[in-house]
Amino acid sequence: MTSFGSDLILARLQGLHPKAIDLSLARLERLLERLGHPERQTAPVVHIAGTNGKGSTLAMLDAMLQAAGRRVQRYISPHLVHFNERILFDGEPIDERTLAEALDHCEQVNGGAPITFFEITTAAAFVAFARRPADLLLLETGLGGRLDATNVVPKPRLTAITPVSLDHEAYLGDRIGLIAAEKAGILKPGVPCILGPQPAEALAVIEARAAALAVPLTVHGRDWQARPTAQGRLLVTVGNAELDLPLPSLRGRHQIDNAGLAVVCARALGELAPSPAALAKGLRRACWLARLQRLRAGPLVERLPRGWQLWLDGGHNPAAGEALAASLADDDPRPWHLIVGMLTTKDEAAFLRHLQPLAQTVQTVPVPDEPASRDPAEAARQAQALGMAASPAADVGAALEAILAKAQGPARILICGSLYLAGHVLRDSS
Repeated sequence: MTSFGSDLILARLQGLHPKAIDLSLARLERLLERLGHPERQTAPVVHIAGTNGKGSTLAMLDAMLQAAGRRVQRYISPHLVHFNERILFDGEPIDERTLAEALDHCEQVNGGAPITFFEITTAAAFVAFARRPADLLLLETGLGGRLDATNVVPKPRLTAITPVSLDHEAYLGDRIGLIAAEKAGILKPGVPCILGPQPAEALAVIEARAAALAVPLTVHGRDWQARPTAQGRLLVTVGNAELDLPLPSLRGRHQIDNAGLAVVCARALGELAPSPAALAKGLRRACWLARLQRLRAGPLVERLPRGWQLWLDGGHNPAAGEALAASLADDDPRPWHLIVGMLTTKDEAAFLRHLQPLAQTVQTVPVPDEPASRDPAEAARQAQALGMAASPAADVGAALEAILAKAQGPARILICGSLYLAGHVLRDSS
């Protein structure tokens, strides 16, 4: 082994390919062949694609399966604080030695050949998963689906597609139909697929692809639905069955549909399907950081006066802005102030437009250590063009102080716009 330090290996792997994103399966397939095809030696796979809600859906599905006593592996991206968060065994990040061994093995077998960081680290995840027995592997696409590095599993047990919307247009296309076609690339002949709520254009594309591959589809609004009840419960209807369950622990109106999708996926797993009691326990236990998460400790929280709250969300595209707005519009009289940091690859105006009616003020900040971070002055001008009271700040701490200096009475502050920014906030809060 060249190094036991995963950080050292990860740093070397960053330099194996000149482009940060270059969608192709050829490089990874070459490496997996040299590795002896670990992707064919894992537990049965649930493969999920979509624009928003993938991580939340899998977090709830994982919790339900664990509550049923299943051994569950999960692969997600990106990480928030530490890389090992991407490779999970029964909800726990991979340990340092196991991670370093898998990374080192892939580095040595690759032999310096061109390969992207995501491709070779995905190969390392397959190596780690293949070495440990499990009942299921929950696999989240990184970007798109058709050419995503996770799309090398020949025959998953089940696939799922969360709502499709605009994001990563430079790589996936600038229309919903084009993006849906990329997401539908995870469909495999005869393998059932569960669909979350979809725009009509996306649904038509996915249905056409499913028909061509003889994929049995379970479609939101036709075959299943989820809704909150007046009694504060979650009612999931699947065919003729109704399940009365607790509301998910994850906050936000959009989590109702994510929870419903997780429940329908769980019920589609045959002999591995959790009981209703395990479904309920999983919904109550599921945890997913930086998704409308209230921060309760750390240096930023310690600065807040009595009655103030600090929240964090990693949403960064128009659909995420819409979902956030629906969740923030409540009966609490305390106003919302936003601290926003975004990348230049994201449509800031489309994200903020939904939040404009709810935000009393906006502070724009850079995303630390990201070359594509949007300049806070430019971001403030875009927010001002939407009619928002916006001004730039040097960092999150300075933005917080600016809000506290001007705001009247108890209020709520939401840090949002980027998962990378959310990761920095969580790292500094730990």
